Amino acid sequence: MHAESLLDIAMLHADTLIINAQKGEEKALNQLVSLWYKRIYNYVLKYCSDEDTAAEIAQQTFIAMFRNIKKLKDIDRFKPWLYRIATNFCYEESRKRKRNRTVSLTVTRGDDETEGTIEVGEAKGNLFNPERSFQQLEIQEILLDSLGELSEDQRTVVIMKEYEGLKFTEIAEALDASENTVKTWLYRGLKNLKDILERRNITKETVHYEL
Repeated sequence: MHAESLLDIAMLHADTLIINAQKGEEKALNQLVSLWYKRIYNYVLKYCSDEDTAAEIAQQTFIAMFRNIKKLKDIDRFKPWLYRIATNFCYEESRKRKRNRTVSLTVTRGDDETEGTIEVGEAKGNLFNPERSFQQLEIQEILLDSLGELSEDQRTVVIMKEYEGLKFTEIAEALDASENTVKTWLYRGLKNLKDILERRNITKETVHYEL
């Protein structure tokens, strides 16, 4: 059986894991971390463009999950709830960087291909062509750098929708905003990202960028 199939099976039983985790079962909590760590880590990495920071925020996210999962009243909302926690830590880190005036946009490749690489090519939808993006680390750096120029709201929505594949309802709940507001942020974010890339002479011919 393929690893993807095992993951799919595990996700189908995620509700049971959440219920058991709310009862304080350590095994269930650890299994939830195993299921969600890579996804949350990569989400944060796309937001902050720094591996060490992404690892730290991912750790903070799951510590907060451990502490607060009993307060989650509707287990069907676990996914947007977890993304909300991660996003809040991202925003906090972003504000800290602005205060310290030490924004870092350096992207490095890790030794662990499963957790340390920039998975720009995993975009959901038609934003980027994965075959081209994976082969060009320099292009990946520019893309992540460009995402960093968007406002917090626009950057978050673009990553959640185009890379993470979240539904508008899930994004709205994660960001405590209306679906119409989320759609507006996405439209403006994609437009601004396209403009930023074009100013850097990155066109759809270069990375198959399409709106």
